[in-house]
Amino acid sequence: MAGHLLRVSSLATAVFASSGFYLYNRQLDLNDLSVIRFGRAAATTAVISLDYLTAFKRVKCGTEEYSALKSKVHLRSAERLRDLCCANRGTFIKVGQHLGALEYLLPDEYTSTLKVLHSRAPESSMKEIQQVIREDLGKELSELFVFFEEKPQGAASLAQVHKAVLHDGRTVAIKVQHPKVQRQTSRDIVVMEVLLRAVHWLFPDFAFMWLVEEAKKNMPLELDFLNEGRNAERMADMLAHFTFFKVPRIHWDLSTKRILTMEFIEGGHVNDRDYMMKHGINVNEISENLGKIYSEMIFVHGFVHCDPHPGNVLVRKCPQSNKTEIALLDHGLYQTLQPDFRLDYCQLWQALIKGDMSGVERYSLRLGAGDLYPLFACVLTARSWNAINAGISSVPVTHSEEVEIRDGAALYLPQISTLLNRVPRQMLLLLKTNDLLRGIETTLQTRAASSSFINMSRCCIRAIARHKKSKAQSRRRYLQITLVESLNLWTLSMYELFLWLKGSTLGHWLTALMAFLH
Repeated sequence: MAGHLLRVSSLATAVFASSGFYLYNRQLDLNDLSVIRFGRAAATTAVISLDYLTAFKRVKCGTEEYSALKSKVHLRSAERLRDLCCANRGTFIKVGQHLGALEYLLPDEYTSTLKVLHSRAPESSMKEIQQVIREDLGKELSELFVFFEEKPQGAASLAQVHKAVLHDGRTVAIKVQHPKVQRQTSRDIVVMEVLLRAVHWLFPDFAFMWLVEEAKKNMPLELDFLNEGRNAERMADMLAHFTFFKVPRIHWDLSTKRILTMEFIEGGHVNDRDYMMKHGINVNEISENLGKIYSEMIFVHGFVHCDPHPGNVLVRKCPQSNKTEIALLDHGLYQTLQPDFRLDYCQLWQALIKGDMSGVERYSLRLGAGDLYPLFACVLTARSWNAINAGISSVPVTHSEEVEIRDGAALYLPQISTLLNRVPRQMLLLLKTNDLLRGIETTLQTRAASSSFINMSRCCIRAIARHKKSKAQSRRRYLQITLVESLNLWTLSMYELFLWLKGSTLGHWLTALMAFLH
């Protein structure tokens, strides 16, 4: 027996020693091990769950003490979640960034804490970057570039971008994927799915499985940089009629699934008011033009860039024309809207803008909201039910309404979770896109400007007319649709002119004159 134990212990010692020697020689980062990543995620999930299960036992629901304690639990749980994302990196940071944009769903403590993940993404070492370039392009840096800036221009959850100069003198931006992301992503999604199911079992109202489903579908697309390049070129062609819109040109000879080489564009982030003031860029013009770009994508073409966080939207004065431009970066994640879905979405926004409540109900039902259509309208617009009844284009956003919306999100969390599991999957990325755009408008202090609703209405009118024309069975019907479209667009232009006159010096002068004559 003793001899048997001696042999077993000797074998175990040998295996342990050889494993340690192997890991040492490979200089393996323990963070790469699935068991470490899963253990860290499971421990964080357990601690957060236990905190929520035990924190409120001795506090009466509805009291000020309860509200204060709830805020503290939210904050420390959000900080634990943020630290987990920073430790596990990659897919975890990507999902954390998504959660940070869900202002209509999560308490403020979560969104404000998780938003920092946009600036907390990890950087790969220069050695790792060189290795990826060597493996994918088959050459050393010196053979490809006369200059390569080692400090990245920016680091994201999946990749980082370096500035470089080609041998012909052109300046380019090189997006290089973090070397370990591709290998870790599928395992990380399985980890998230297991843990979310466990949390849902403990807290039945917590229904976030849609987040895992979206990650399963979208992560492979975002990890294919050739797909991103094709999306960029398609978007540049689609919106070529907007002279203020810019997409970086792709260098296909220096691009692979893990490397994307493109034209280098300098500019300030779209939420940087100081940069705009310094360079003489009109904030209202930027907000209006960004609205035009996204209205065209969503309502007319149904091909939507779904990650417009400020780091992906640059503004600048064009060096050649000195005109203001908006440059859109990071084209990895797009949503292609189904035609029927897109048209129902057009009709819904038209109804919301006009305050047509029967239309709001009808098209919300068609989009899967069911009896939760009032909540759906509030989530979609981030406006109160009273504002929706009055027509969101005619009621300005107030601070009290914003507080009401924020507080309501916490109160109706179970219903919002039910709603998000009910609506079509393509609606989820649109909601994320809406939230990011709304955040930019809030920062620029242009929220709910009348021009944004006019641009949306114009695109909706064109999209609906185009659909009807495609179904027209006679030339007379086609001309009738065209005439109605032209009349509606003309009416909208007249309304826009009226608003411009009303806000101009001439308008103020005429108003004063009319008051004097009266």
